[in-house]
Amino acid sequence: MPASATTENALPQISLTRNTGQPAEWLALLKCAAPRAKFDRLGGLSQNSLTWPKLLQLAEDHGLVPLLAERVKDLDPSLISREVRDKLHESRRSHAIFALQLTAELFRLLQCFAEAGLETLLTKGPALSVRCYGDPGMRQYGDLDLIVRQKDIRRATQAMLDLGYEPRVPLAAIDTKKIPGEYAFRKLGTHLLVELHTERTFRYHPCPLHIEKLFERRDSVTIDGRDVPALSSEDELVLICVHGAKHLWERLMWIADVAALISSGRPPDWDCATAAAREVGAERMLRLGLCLASDVLGAELPTQVEASVRSDRAVSRLAAQIESRLASREPRSIGILQRAAFRIRMRRGLLAGAAYWLRLSLSPTEEDWTPGKEGNRLALLDAISRPLRLARKHRRRSSS
Repeated sequence: MPASATTENALPQISLTRNTGQPAEWLALLKCAAPRAKFDRLGGLSQNSLTWPKLLQLAEDHGLVPLLAERVKDLDPSLISREVRDKLHESRRSHAIFALQLTAELFRLLQCFAEAGLETLLTKGPALSVRCYGDPGMRQYGDLDLIVRQKDIRRATQAMLDLGYEPRVPLAAIDTKKIPGEYAFRKLGTHLLVELHTERTFRYHPCPLHIEKLFERRDSVTIDGRDVPALSSEDELVLICVHGAKHLWERLMWIADVAALISSGRPPDWDCATAAAREVGAERMLRLGLCLASDVLGAELPTQVEASVRSDRAVSRLAAQIESRLASREPRSIGILQRAAFRIRMRRGLLAGAAYWLRLSLSPTEEDWTPGKEGNRLALLDAISRPLRLARKHRRRSSS
């Protein structure tokens, strides 16, 4: 079959002819990541000497191994070696077991928090997996992300301590009002990791997050027959677009999340999603996420939404740069100046963009705190040291 042809289960929106210069493994991963794709034929890709170990490594790099395993399970056995098929099966099995462990722990945490009178919302992880793929084990993740109010973080930390978790952020730092990137906890003797987020830790939102509005708009997702409190799908969409922008969209899984969420049986209310993005100054971040979902993975956008996305020329240019970098055979690390330029362009207007970048550059996280002195080191010293640490960090990345 010619590479440009379409079949019942192929996605015509993904133009293979537009990407003929790309490796077959990348094109195959795009087909697997596309919303509602069923990868039962290789089509023209089989003529391009698809190398399965390379595809597995690519899927691992982009966080898409469970999705790849699901997409190819009905593939003609003659097209995939037993070794690769066994690796995919074992990977899917391992992740499913891990997802079950996290789910059991999630229920335990929610019960403990409820008994302590602490409200919480689930985000990303199993909640996003259920919303996007109908199964908590279909999306690759390694922790639980819960949202609580900043005023409750000390009690929440104490509850986690009582449950046998070790906090990365000590109570001394919490008492002195220092704000980390997230409040991370690891359960002693296990690989279980839980991250608590508050309105103060969502620092990559351009404007302050109104935590009470998140709780007012909350929804629920059903996991193993239980309704779990979660962000509304509109707030979830904005959050994952901000998260993708935070990481400069360096992994295809984040684009796949956006594409799957807006293509699900319960797509977001577009007016509400736009309003939620406007509340936190993330309109361009939302448009960029939607543009990538459409251009890279063929997700369909409503006419009015697409018109809004395409009207922002900066978004189209950024999406093209991100797509090119993702598909590169030799992806390069992004330098600190490129990162700064990207942050600035996430806001409309040079002043707004520069203010956003400057705030991020001078807002220290736990990585900037001196170990053992989290509670008594001056915040000004942490703020001054942050840009120096970031420069060293990205210099090492660029040279590696």
